[in-house]
Amino acid sequence: MWWFMMPSVIHGVDFSGAKSGGGAKIVVASRNEEGVVSVERGLDRNRLVCRIREGLTDGDRHLWRIDAPFSVPVTVFEAHDLKKDWLTLARWMARFEDPRAWRRALRAVDRKEKKRICDRSAHAPLAPMNLRVFKQTWTVVCDVLLPLASDGIDLPCLRGTNSPVSVVESCPASVLHRLGESARGYKGTTSETRARRTALVRVVEGEGLELPSSIKRRAIEDPEGDVLDSLLLLLAPVCEPTPREASCEGWIW
Repeated sequence: MWWFMMPSVIHGVDFSGAKSGGGAKIVVASRNEEGVVSVERGLDRNRLVCRIREGLTDGDRHLWRIDAPFSVPVTVFEAHDLKKDWLTLARWMARFEDPRAWRRALRAVDRKEKKRICDRSAHAPLAPMNLRVFKQTWTVVCDVLLPLASDGIDLPCLRGTNSPVSVVESCPASVLHRLGESARGYKGTTSETRARRTALVRVVEGEGLELPSSIKRRAIEDPEGDVLDSLLLLLAPVCEPTPREASCEGWIW
């Protein structure tokens, strides 16, 4: 069930694990209490952490939904003799020099890219250790969540605070699945992918999100789909119970 307070401001983050430019490809969409939507592009990880921390003192309640895996399957904890505790995992991951060193250590023990319970439940397309995702997993845990862990901010596996800021994992593909929409066919430069982005912008608006024409245009014209992904994460998360494994594996909201 909900463990965070219902927010007055919600943020959707299309996250990047890229090393170049400090990962300055992060896109943040925000919707305030009045329903006004804004989009920021080109943030790096340090700036994202600062933006999240700003919410501790501005008087609003913030929910940050980040498109990146916050943890790994319980089998990884077991294979590497880790206590089934998210903070233990995060500190262990931070011991590695970079994402590739971490992935090599994982594959030295088990080359299978296993999904978590939440990945299967939310129909997430890829496992946290997948070749296309592992950089995001390592980077969000080590460079974003671990620095926030000592700030009293509500994180999925470190509950028990009354913080005005909550940070959770989310997934645009999962949101689309919940809406009965395919997560394929909207990223690219063709007229077909542009038409698909146009259709999905209408879907987002149909869910009650009022988008300025300038933001609709940016979402439609962005061939990477990053702006659209961040907007999808502004839609209200589903309230559902979580299994015991979520305390270490995390959950997709």
